[in-house]
Amino acid sequence: MESLPLASDIAQEQLRWTQEWHIADIAIPIQDSFMCLVAENHCRNFRLWHEEDLARRDDLGAEPVRAAKRAIDRYNQQRNDFIEQMDKALVLALCPPEQGLPFNSETPGMMTDRLSILALKEYHMLEQADRLDASPEHRKNCRAKLDVIRRQRADLSDCLQSLLNEVKAGTRSFRVYFQFKMYNDPSLNPQLYAGRK
Repeated sequence: MESLPLASDIAQEQLRWTQEWHIADIAIPIQDSFMCLVAENHCRNFRLWHEEDLARRDDLGAEPVRAAKRAIDRYNQQRNDFIEQMDKALVLALCPPEQGLPFNSETPGMMTDRLSILALKEYHMLEQADRLDASPEHRKNCRAKLDVIRRQRADLSDCLQSLLNEVKAGTRSFRVYFQFKMYNDPSLNPQLYAGRK
């Protein structure tokens, strides 16, 4: 694997992709790179965000909402798969020890996923803060929320970088945690396997 990007670079790319993908087709960076995994995860969050918006409409009838809910399930599963792939790649690159050090409860992949969601929140809250058809009070409230989101992104980026630095220095560790989403597995979801009998 290539040298790992800085957390601030990851956060900046997620914001850039969010802006670009709202005006052009989604493009994933070069394969076989850690940033490709970051982009694949962000792509699923990007698609999830817009399906979640669609699923809340009550003027389209049942079928578009059902289709959106199915897409949400699919993208959410893929999103979690890419969190695990990011963590696996980082374990291979950093070789964190299995014992003897404090463990971080949240993995770098989970933190990267949260940065992705915050990039989407920042983009969409800025849209609301700049809405010309909204009231001044709405825009002011959204501007205040935008400031909080930006602070959260900066803080989380710093936390991710600190974790990576500590793992490299051999003072902290993490494990790959598997989500084991049961509702998508026909052998684990009672609503799915009961219907096959």
